[in-house]
Amino acid sequence: MALKFKFAIASDLHIALPHTIWQHPARFHLVEYSIPAFEEVLSHLATLDLDFLLLPGDLTQHGEPENHQWLAERLTKLPYPVYVIAGNHDVPRVETFDQFTPHYTKFGFNEGISEPNKLYYECEVLPNVRLIGLNSNRFDEEGQQIGWIDDEQLDWLQTVLDRQDYELNLVTIHHNVLEHMHDQSRNALGKRYMLGNNQQLCEILHRANVKMVFTGHLHVQDIAYSDRYDLYDITTGSLVSYPHPYRVLNYISDNLGDRLEVESFRVKSIPEQADFLHFSREWMGNHSHPFVLRLLTHPPLNLPLEVAEKLTPDLRYFWAYIADGDADFHFPHFPKVAQEYFEAFSDVPPKDNNVTLNLKRSLTMR
Repeated sequence: MALKFKFAIASDLHIALPHTIWQHPARFHLVEYSIPAFEEVLSHLATLDLDFLLLPGDLTQHGEPENHQWLAERLTKLPYPVYVIAGNHDVPRVETFDQFTPHYTKFGFNEGISEPNKLYYECEVLPNVRLIGLNSNRFDEEGQQIGWIDDEQLDWLQTVLDRQDYELNLVTIHHNVLEHMHDQSRNALGKRYMLGNNQQLCEILHRANVKMVFTGHLHVQDIAYSDRYDLYDITTGSLVSYPHPYRVLNYISDNLGDRLEVESFRVKSIPEQADFLHFSREWMGNHSHPFVLRLLTHPPLNLPLEVAEKLTPDLRYFWAYIADGDADFHFPHFPKVAQEYFEAFSDVPPKDNNVTLNLKRSLTMR
């Protein structure tokens, strides 16, 4: 059956009303601009004929009830359906799990569709199209928050997919299920953004012929592909981090095949900052030194501090380029080990921002 629909993705909104803003010297998000940035996105989306909007987690700064309330009330005023899931910032403590879903009963967590007291659900977004919202937030035995899907949820997911009652299944989860950066699953800085038992999830999705997963959390624009699972992990950057991106996607299934047309946009200006992108890029660059110094002096590079300090100016915008997507790095003047390490973060196909994904073709990309 032919299918055609349009939807948008805005991720990691980190909504923070002015009186709730959490000031911290290590904060790497421009949460003070979360609401005006989101309003700019909504202004653009109002000009489109959208079927729905997807918000894959970190809806609020730190799960504050008033921030959840503000967002839920704002979403009720939109002319199209909105579907949300919880990110790690939305449920920062175990007791906040039960406090999340009551705010979003109109946005995926509908009574009778979502699992009672669970942070996952299934719902029909269009005829023959189902959205499955998963929860990747869990606390380990030490009380540390991790990305993990418990066995109960995996069993539920398997049962849902076994019914085969929809032509197309879309899946969204906050943590990444595929690597979006070089060696992400083994890198201490990148690993925490991935689902700890991602292979279990990918196996279930592959058996059910699910081709697309929509994630957030990492704050970068990237599309990863697994040939093993024939699966795309489409992660969208954060609205409160450079380059303040969001996506508009067209799904088309016709006699030419199944494909997803992805178009990416940026919030370029807000009332508080006329050149928002330049301001944000410089802000990120100004806060980059501790981050890149750690990359240089910690494993696997372990460079002496005096050597690392000489390289940091060239890496001022390193994370900004990664976050922007489609990065292409060249550091010919770096020591060979550092050159190879940082150039390995260059993007590999498919493109991250504007691309058409053929959902029937199996390509060896990652």
